[in-house]
Amino acid sequence: MAAAAVLPAALAGWLLWQALGADGGDGRGAAAPSVSAPASPSGEPSPEGEKSPAEPSRKPSSGTESSRKPASGPLAGKTVVVDPGHNPGNRNHTAEINRQVDVGTHRKECDTTGTSTDDGYAEAEFTLDVAHRLRDLLEERGATVKLTQDGDRPFGPCVDERARIGNEAKADAVVSVHADGSTAAGHRGFHVILPAAVHGGGADTRPIVADSRRLGERIAGKLVQRTGSAPSNYIGGGTGLDVRDDLGGLNLSTVPKVFVECGNMRDAQDAALLKDAGWRQKAALGMADGITLHLRG
Repeated sequence: MAAAAVLPAALAGWLLWQALGADGGDGRGAAAPSVSAPASPSGEPSPEGEKSPAEPSRKPSSGTESSRKPASGPLAGKTVVVDPGHNPGNRNHTAEINRQVDVGTHRKECDTTGTSTDDGYAEAEFTLDVAHRLRDLLEERGATVKLTQDGDRPFGPCVDERARIGNEAKADAVVSVHADGSTAAGHRGFHVILPAAVHGGGADTRPIVADSRRLGERIAGKLVQRTGSAPSNYIGGGTGLDVRDDLGGLNLSTVPKVFVECGNMRDAQDAALLKDAGWRQKAALGMADGITLHLRG
């Protein structure tokens, strides 16, 4: 596995401080403590259900609850929707995924095929794997988990339907799993996309902006802690956070939601991480930890 990028000390300290919940969980916080050394990745087993990096269990759950009864745990009574970006079958249904759908403020394509590494590891394959890992971890912590798709439909769902699944579930949190496809050499790292305050047409994200930001901040901090990977060096100004107003999956959401771009599939070093099962398990743990911290706040 390629070596992880090293975080600037100040940023590492801030993200780790956020990840450990130093603000008491109310999102207001106080002045972050100064830190003289970068945060190191955590290789310790999770006290709340870390699995081996082997293939996670696969259960059909497109827009429906998992077949496994939620256990007791810190997330008992909470509903989380996990949205694996794209669909492996999209590439065989280009006409269907290219049709325009209403995303509130404008119209855009139903979906895309997603990106891939230079040697052909598809984003859609990556997102399903990480989504399964994340689902299993959240269920072990007591959450009811729904997937928007499980590779069990010919294509899609479209971005408007993805949002609708989270809304109809009245989800406490929705996380859409992705990987980026920036082509510039040296572009590395993860970033979390947050909804902008959008109000127009059928979109009104204003009620979810603050909660979505808190969710995204906690996921970003825990990804640093669990994977040791740095936030993106090309989006977000080193914060690992990016605010967008053009994504239908965010614009149409009425529940707290973020997108997690786990790395750049077109960068050789990031691609090596994304293809590594052990790193994918750490990424799922980081997301699960961030979700847990947010929902227990």
